[in-house]
Amino acid sequence: MNKKLNVSIVGGSGYVGGELLRLLLFHPNVNIKQITSVSQTGKFIHHAHPNLRNVSDLKFSHPDVLESCDLLFLAQPHGFAAKRIDHFASLAERIIDTSADFRLRDKAVYAQWYGEPHPSPNWLSKFVYGLPERHRAELGGANYVSGVGCNATVTNLALAPLADAGLLKGTIVVADIKVGSSEGGGQPNEGSHHPERSGSVRSFKPTGHRHQAEIRQLLGHDFELYMSVTSIEMIRGALVTAHCLLANKLNDKDLWKIYRDAYKQEPFVRLVKQKTGIFRYPDPKLLPGTNFCDVGFEVEENSNRVVVIAAIDNLMKGAAGSAVQAMNVMLGWSETMGLEFPGLHPV
Repeated sequence: MNKKLNVSIVGGSGYVGGELLRLLLFHPNVNIKQITSVSQTGKFIHHAHPNLRNVSDLKFSHPDVLESCDLLFLAQPHGFAAKRIDHFASLAERIIDTSADFRLRDKAVYAQWYGEPHPSPNWLSKFVYGLPERHRAELGGANYVSGVGCNATVTNLALAPLADAGLLKGTIVVADIKVGSSEGGGQPNEGSHHPERSGSVRSFKPTGHRHQAEIRQLLGHDFELYMSVTSIEMIRGALVTAHCLLANKLNDKDLWKIYRDAYKQEPFVRLVKQKTGIFRYPDPKLLPGTNFCDVGFEVEENSNRVVVIAAIDNLMKGAAGSAVQAMNVMLGWSETMGLEFPGLHPV
């Protein structure tokens, strides 16, 4: 293309904002016009994101001086975008919000899971859920795209092939998710204090995690879903181990066909199931900085239990990476543009 897209980021000093900045600085079709932060106003971006030292001379702007642009990324905590969406829509024709504000279509479901009425319920139907693997057609040409929950994303991509094949209907799924500390965001708290956090395996949401609503919205309500989230000694990453108690027994050959058919055309979903090796199943250790979701599975012998394992970088495929991927789809660009980084080994 001859003219680059002018893009701005609201909330650029946090972890997701930093990942968006890192990706967009190297995107061939994008020019970053502004990046805002109240706490970092006037400072160079490397003050908040030292990995970007000498990469750009961009400085943080105050949100009050945000100007119009072609596409606006919103990377603020939950509740921020929903209260200001009319203002942001007046500044940009296209918006991608990485928070939870516009993920759910039903205002009653939103109130149930977030404990309060949605501030702008008339906007819910205008946003497309930003997971290209499930909403690619709707994303093409869309103006408003929601973010995705990291725990929802890793679980949705793990279970979607089984759901699409009708194999989850009337069954029970127990999804156990291990997550890194970056899922808690960039603001320190009592739980993130190093002496309290280091070495901990902390069950912080054994029941009632809000991302269940996203999974239900995407995969339906015809199976029982039990979800637990545990924080472990890892910075980036989410790993789901989904125990699926199916109605009928399956074998490896059955599952290979189901998952291969579902994901053979997906650029960012890889099937990881080897007979030997320490990385024979998905492992988030291999995924920092990448937009991949690795998916594997195992059948319990003489049982109806199938275990599906999936891993992502929660800040990438679970947030900024999916947002950039969705932008590419919105604008008709190559879906992998700016997201080609394959990861590192060892790390």
